[in-house]
Amino acid sequence: MNTFKPVFTAIALAFVAVAAAPSARAGDSLLMQRVQQEKGMSLPTKGMSMADVERRFGAPTSRLDARGGGSHKQPVINRWMYPGYIVYFEKSHVIHTVLNTPAGNNTNPQNPK
Repeated sequence: MNTFKPVFTAIALAFVAVAAAPSARAGDSLLMQRVQQEKGMSLPTKGMSMADVERRFGAPTSRLDARGGGSHKQPVINRWMYPGYIVYFEKSHVIHTVLNTPAGNNTNPQNPK
């Protein structure tokens, strides 16, 4: 009976798990920092109307072209840019506010990579 192959596979899997762990912890740490940062900020909240957002936070620096709207399952999504964050609206109500990340993956949504 050859027991070498299962032992080798177990060792290889353990090595991969250990090697991947530091990057997962670093990513978790960055996510936790971002959540804490968001909690300390005054940002538009889910359900606010466009008028409420503009009244409370002022005019956006830019209003991006609407997306979607082709069907009931794909409602119109509007995006307003503010310094440091983007507000996403379904039709005319906030569905999410996203901070611009240091990695820059949402700093220029007009020009997706």
